[in-house]
Parts: sequence; C-alpha cells; structure tokens
Amino acid sequence: MKLLFDFLPIALFFAVFKYAESHREAAAAFATSQLGFMVSGGTVGPTEAPVLLATVVVIIATLAQVIWLKLRGRRVDAMLWVSLGLVAVLGGATIYFHNETFIKWKPSVLYWAMGLSLWLSPLLFGRNLLRVLLGEQMELPDRVWHRLNFAWVAFFALMGLLNLWVAYHFSTDAWVNFKLFGGLGLMLLFTLAQGLYLSRHLKNDEAPASKAPADSA
Repeated sequence: MKLLFDFLPIALFFAVFKYAESHREAAAAFATSQLGFMVSGGTVGPTEAPVLLATVVVIIATLAQVIWLKLRGRRVDAMLWVSLGLVAVLGGATIYFHNETFIKWKPSVLYWAMGLSLWLSPLLFGRNLLRVLLGEQMELPDRVWHRLNFAWVAFFALMGLLNLWVAYHFSTDAWVNFKLFGGLGLMLLFTLAQGLYLSRHLKNDEAPASKAPADSA
C-alpha cells in the first residue's frame, strides 16, 4: 500500500501527460487560460502543454500527500519533504520557462539525494539507515549491512544516471513511460533481488514444532 501511495504522483503525471498529449490543442487552450499567469509570455503552446499540465498535477498531488499525512497525524518521511521541495522548485521552473528539462531532472536529483543520505549517514552519524529501518526484521552481520547499504547507494546512483540518459536520448513521451514503468519495474526487481538474497536472515518468530514422541513398541 505504501508503494502505491509513493508512486501515486508519478501515476497521475503519466495519466495527465498521456491524455493531454492526445489532445494537444485543447490542452494548450486550457493551459493558457488557466496557467497563463504562471508562465513566461502568458501563452502555452501545444508542444509544451502536456508536460506543463502534468507537472502542475504532480505538484498538487505531492502537496496533497503531505497534507493528508499531517491531517492523519502521521510522520512525513524526509524523502517526501525533499520530493515536495524538488517538484515545487524544478516543476515551477518547468512551468514558468516552458522548459521540460527542469522536471526531467527531478527524479535524478531525488535518487541521488536518497543515495547520498544512505552513504553519508554511517560516515557522519555512525548510523546505517537501512539497519535502523529493517533491524527488527533481520539479524545481519555488520559486513552484510554494509554491503546492503552500498548496494542501495549504487542502485540510486545508477537510476539517476539512467533517468538522465533516457531524458536526453529519447522523446518526452518515452521518458514519461520510463518514469513510471521503468522506474517502478527496476525498483521492484532490485527489491526482489535483495529480498531473495537476505531471506535466510529473516527472524523466525515461531518456535520450530517439537517432534512427536516415537510410538512405544
């Protein structure tokens, strides 16, 4: 459920972009009438309208996530605050300058922020964040926690680079597809691989069943 909650803004970005992409003229007219005051020149063209409208929606969706968690008295993860700040700044720049490049950088910066936090936490604070989060479910030697942490740092670093490679070498439509399906798919595959590798370290909460006594002769 949390995974679906985390990916909701991305799914909405995808849906709005695809719809606006197939109705460019109507999207441009709507964006100009509703967002003209937010963009340089006051006019949104058919080419940039889909990504601008999708960007507005993802900003609203991310802000709504924070508000919803606050109203329910739940903790807002640090990465959600970072995501909100990035989407507000980079998304705002995309809207104002009619330039999709800014919002295309947002996933990479977020990936790198997550990787950097995992890398620096043991160095600066002596805390392995993965161990803090998963330590109650797994008993691992220190070297295994270190390897696990490094694997996630490397994964986030590579995901950031891969996002930029797709953004600069393929169309915006292809990048939007990768943003949802590629990002989610690779995250699930990597998580599954980690789970398989670490499955033997999971705690067994149930005591093993005792053997039945042998029948008397």
